[in-house]
Amino acid sequence: WKQHNSRTNKLLIMATRAKLMKQLMQGSRPRRKMNRPSVREAQKKTKWNILRGDTVQVIERKHPECGKQGVILKVDHARDRVLVEGVNKGTHFLKPNPDLGRPKGVTVQRERSIHYSNVNLVDPVTGLPTRVTKKILQDGSKVRVAKRSGAIIPRPEILTVRRRPKSVSVTASDTSSDDDVWEVTYVSPEEIEKSAQA
Repeated sequence: WKQHNSRTNKLLIMATRAKLMKQLMQGSRPRRKMNRPSVREAQKKTKWNILRGDTVQVIERKHPECGKQGVILKVDHARDRVLVEGVNKGTHFLKPNPDLGRPKGVTVQRERSIHYSNVNLVDPVTGLPTRVTKKILQDGSKVRVAKRSGAIIPRPEILTVRRRPKSVSVTASDTSSDDDVWEVTYVSPEEIEKSAQA
């Protein structure tokens, strides 16, 4: 019995070593697998009713900030979570950085994410949380409709503004005159051969 037990222990140790060696050979530290049930459920989801810039209310009764309203700052589709302005704040430590004018470390309050299912859109008419349905209008546009009042929930204006604005600075390498733009600068290999033969 003891011999059998020691053999299984040796096999276990060898399997663990092989697994560790495989991870080490792959390079850097093994990445944390995004294989939690909540992440798997988020990957299945294809339709989202809550967008960045929407006003939402926390509806989870066990949440300490139940009933608080705020504007969505970010929607994390991969993890099925949202970041709501002024809701679910927690302490965050910022490291010292003299380049940014922060010689000492600072502790700040910052929003933490909350699960998508714990918030509901706020009805624009009643100001209360509501579920949402989608409807296609006569002109063919798809809109969100509040189930509580039947009012159309418009898309937030902030979605028309890019989060990372495009660079509009003009440098020396940019072409400014129209003549330079339309000038043909590419010479094909066939044209080179023709000019060499002539």
